[in-house]
Amino acid sequence: MLIGQKITKEYQGQEILKGVDIKVESGKITSLIGPSGSGKTTLIRALSMLDLPVSGEIILNKEKYKFPLQGNSIIKPWPKVSVVFQQLFLWPHLTLRENILLSLDDLKNSRDISELIDILQMGEFIDRYPNQVSLGQRQRAALARALALNPEYLLLDEITSALDVEQINIILNYLLVLRNKGMGILIVTHLLNFAQKASDNIVFLDSGKVIETGGSEILEKPQHERTKKFLSIVKQAT
Repeated sequence: MLIGQKITKEYQGQEILKGVDIKVESGKITSLIGPSGSGKTTLIRALSMLDLPVSGEIILNKEKYKFPLQGNSIIKPWPKVSVVFQQLFLWPHLTLRENILLSLDDLKNSRDISELIDILQMGEFIDRYPNQVSLGQRQRAALARALALNPEYLLLDEITSALDVEQINIILNYLLVLRNKGMGILIVTHLLNFAQKASDNIVFLDSGKVIETGGSEILEKPQHERTKKFLSIVKQAT
């Protein structure tokens, strides 16, 4: 299990995360929802230890990391934890295939990417450069790159934002397969229907605090007034 306890994070003197508790369970999908600026991406960066928390504790299976760290400890939870951010971070001078293969250098437990290319329907554009394909196609390549690492925990930041309905369904079905194989998945999404179909757990984050957690039923019957207001606004806008 990947657990964050009392996670705080600051930028330029402003507290972005305010004692957040969250867990990503093996064999379950958790969706992280909330308004823009609530700290969702910051939480993913902290939980993956790409950007270390100011204080709190992260537990990765049996390993515990307390912050602030003592000394010059270097934490490398990868490839156990793999992340796909909205920015995607694909090298422009490499083809999508080369971007995926680059992440596998010196990694013994990587996957054969041919299966991922087939599942994510990337065959027609896998050997093109990032500037030669659509944003949705780049998103699929970034997802394939993360999955090729064979992570135990997969953290996704708005991975479906540029996909059409058919592509979203492909991603959804595959994430469900990965969940059933034991992978723990955390998804930041603004698509409530996607969250409802995919999720075992929902976490609503607002202004750096967890306001409400529960199963997918909270999308229909939230208990907290702030959650009710947020969901009402989202539903009116869609």
